[in-house]
Order: sequence, then C-alpha cells, then structure tokens
Amino acid sequence: MVAIREIPEVAGLENRSSLVRIPPELDVPLTPRVRGLIDSQEFRRLSKISQLGLVSLVYPAAIHTRFEHSLGVYRLALLYLQRLSYDPRFTAAVGTADAELLIAAALLHDLGHWPFCHPIEDIRLPSVPRHELFANSFLLEGEIADVLRDEWHINPRDVVALLSEKPRDPTRRILSSILSGPIDCDKMDYLARDSLHAGVPYGRNFDTGRLIGSLCLNERGDGLAISEKGKTAAEMMVFARYVMFSEVYWHHGVRSATAMLQRAFYMLCGSLDLDSLFRFSEAALIRELSEAAVGTGAAELIDGLFGPHRRLYKRVAQFSYFEQREVYDRLARRPYDWLVACIERLADLASAVLRRRVAPHEILLDAPPVAREVEFNIDVHFPKEGRYRPLRDVSPVVRTLALEQFDDYVKRVRIFAHPRLVEELSGLKDLIGLLSEAIDQTDRK
Repeated sequence: MVAIREIPEVAGLENRSSLVRIPPELDVPLTPRVRGLIDSQEFRRLSKISQLGLVSLVYPAAIHTRFEHSLGVYRLALLYLQRLSYDPRFTAAVGTADAELLIAAALLHDLGHWPFCHPIEDIRLPSVPRHELFANSFLLEGEIADVLRDEWHINPRDVVALLSEKPRDPTRRILSSILSGPIDCDKMDYLARDSLHAGVPYGRNFDTGRLIGSLCLNERGDGLAISEKGKTAAEMMVFARYVMFSEVYWHHGVRSATAMLQRAFYMLCGSLDLDSLFRFSEAALIRELSEAAVGTGAAELIDGLFGPHRRLYKRVAQFSYFEQREVYDRLARRPYDWLVACIERLADLASAVLRRRVAPHEILLDAPPVAREVEFNIDVHFPKEGRYRPLRDVSPVVRTLALEQFDDYVKRVRIFAHPRLVEELSGLKDLIGLLSEAIDQTDRK
C-alpha cells in the first residue's frame, strides 16, 4: 500500500519536480491530476474573483484571488498530511484514498464562491443558496467531475459530502477538522495571505511551522489537536484572527462598502437570475448589477462602490458591546429584512425632523449578522501528564478572545449615510432617540 508521504502531491513537497509559486515565496507542488483540476473552466473562474472583494476599497492592494488562496490551502493540506503521516494513530485512521480525498477537497473547497459571496450570504435571502451547496453544480457534473473520476479515482459525491455535510465516521471527522476547524488549513492560509496583501502585519504574527509541527489527534481520535509545543503558536493564531477582524474585515470603511452592496443587492435580487449571476466573474457580476440598478435607488449605491469615483457612505453613529450597549443589543443579530424596515422608519423620522426627504437608500444600518463566528476550541496534548486539556482551559488569551465575546467586541452596529447627509444627521440632537423610536415601530409591526 502506498504510504501517505508517497502520494505524488505530498512527495512533491520534497522532490520539487513541478511547482508553481505563490506569495509569499511559496512553492506549490503540481501533478498532472492537479493541473487537470486547476486548468478547468470552473476552477479558472476563481482567478477572476477576488478573495476579499470590497476590502480593496480600503486596502488597495488586497486584490488577491480565490484561485491563489485555493492553491495556498492545498499546499497547507499537503503539509498537514506530511506531518500527520508520522502519527501512528492518524495513519491507522486515515488511509491513502482518504488523504487523496482531502487533497482534492482542499483544492476545491472554494469552488462554489461567487463574487462578494459572504456579504450576500449574510443577508440570508431565501433565494440565495449557501456557497457550499452552490458548488455541487460544478462538482457533480462537467470537467471537474470527470477529472475526479478518471484521474483521481474519487467519486465527486465524496468531495461534496466532505465539504458540505456533517461527517458521520471518525475518519471523515478528522478530514473535516483539517478543512474546517479551529486550526484548519483554510484559516491558516487566509489569515496570513489576507494580511500580506492588505499590507498589515496582524494575520502573519503566528508561527505556522511550529503549529503544523505540533499537530496530532485528539483523545477521541476523531479530530485535530496540538501538542503543548504548539500552545503559544495557537494563542497567537487566535489573536491574529481577532485583530484581522477588528482592523480589516470589520474596518468601518469596509463595513460601509458592505452595507452599500447588501442594500443594493436586496433591492435588486428579485429582478436577477441568481443561478447565472453567481457563475459570473467579478467584473461581469458588477456589470450585471449596474445594468439592473438603472432607474432605481440602488444605482447610487452601486455607482459609489464601482463607478468612476469612489464614494463610500460615512459613519454617523456606532454602537458596540461596550458603547451604548442597550442600543447594540436591540440591533445585533436581527434578520436583514428587519434591519431594512427599521432603517427605512429612521429615514422617515429623520425626514420629518430635518424637513427634507431622506431617501430609504441614503441611510444604512450595518449590524453583526445572525450567525456568529465559529468558536475557537481545540485540545492540547500534554504527553508527560498523559492527558488532554481544552486550549481555553490553559490559555487566558483564548478564553478571552475565542469564545462568544469575539463577535461582540469586534463587530459593531453602525449607521452609515450618504456623504451629503452626514453633517445634518450628525447634528441631530436626538439621533439615538429617533433610532429607538424606529426600533419600537419595527418591533410593533
């Protein structure tokens, strides 16, 4: 039987026979069957979809693609397998065919993403599928499905199951924890890669090599854990994630752009063919939105994001877990259609006070979405004691940052307004009172 380290892609880490280079100076092994996947039309589409979308309006160099990220995740999956192949418990549970399934799934994990996927998913419209399920149309038929069957000898449905279904047996739970868990290869790549391209240090301040070198199985043998040697690196990864959310993903300028796109999409979605739209490149999707917005209030929002002049809405008010907590609690994690109804009522109330019409699309409410970020919890193995302990039990850093407070402290409720309205709205003596009245009216509806 071929050992995990003899799988062509894993062996390619050492023999370096065919490589492609991605930032920051990383060599990614290629094999004919990997080329068969990444050269397909469905995978090449990812080269025309930016990883961070609207973030580039604030951090202009953050224009790297999901294609680059997918190669980075694939490379890390190989490093995970290489390290874990020295763990007898891992090799007893994960065979060569399982490892090859993981490699293919790591490479294809973002196949279902469309441009600006996460902001659009966050508003939870019934007509918008989860991107994991949207990937099925690319995976179950067509060129990628043929390559998986003919060159990888993998049933495409097994890739679908690993990426989008809850694993039922210990082996699949191990593979799933490598792809989507506290210390997964997806998170490890995007934190560092997003940080690099955004031009900030925050997501790179953890020791990737040390963390990978400490990987082992948990006590149950159905998921990843780390040895005590990786504890500090794991703590730094938790902190990196916290700061990246605070300074990049939930930067007020990024959230302004996000609120503008969400509101425009909400206004337009009924007139769009979403199945076709989500197959477009980023540039084509922007063109489609721009054309659909003509003659509607959404046109001003789309033009401010993608037109010849960047015109982001400005922050008028902000509320958080520790700033105006009562207001924050009344607005955080509300359904998006409720938020739209609330801000429209606020626009009506502000119109009466200002004695001028405030259009519904000229004022936006951005709040933490219904779904929270996944809690960071992983076991640490202490071999001298012969026991495992949850990282949060042995780390005050993790206990503070990685439980539910993570969302509460990083994600704020914000009111944004068109630049021409900011001075008037900011000058209102009782904006919070008007907002409270709008909340009350919306709750009574």
